[in-house]
Amino acid sequence: MTNRPEHPYVDFLGLKYDSTNDGRSKCSLKFRKAFLNPRNVIHGGVIYALADSGMGEALLSTLEKNQLVATIEIKITYLKPAGHFDLVCDSLLIRKGRRVAFLESDVYSDNELISKASGSFAIL
Repeated sequence: MTNRPEHPYVDFLGLKYDSTNDGRSKCSLKFRKAFLNPRNVIHGGVIYALADSGMGEALLSTLEKNQLVATIEIKITYLKPAGHFDLVCDSLLIRKGRRVAFLESDVYSDNELISKASGSFAIL
């Protein structure tokens, strides 16, 4: 469990943290029609937000209560469209320094890998 700060954007999306422990997190989003883009698939920004939040949560699980994180950069590769299914994100801390950490996320739709992301996060 992390010392998660209030996060209105995550609440707005309906993102749920299913598990968090020792540099790992699993989070999910229930499908909503509002997530669709004009091509009738889940917008890439929703997938990005899920990966970003999952990596942040994984890092928070390794920090002291008074520490926070901020995204420095994220690279995301979309492998296939998400479709009309719930999304699940598995995130993992790869390396943590004193001020910067590197993490990875895999996002799944209907149990299929649809994107991979990696990111650098500041430790505040």
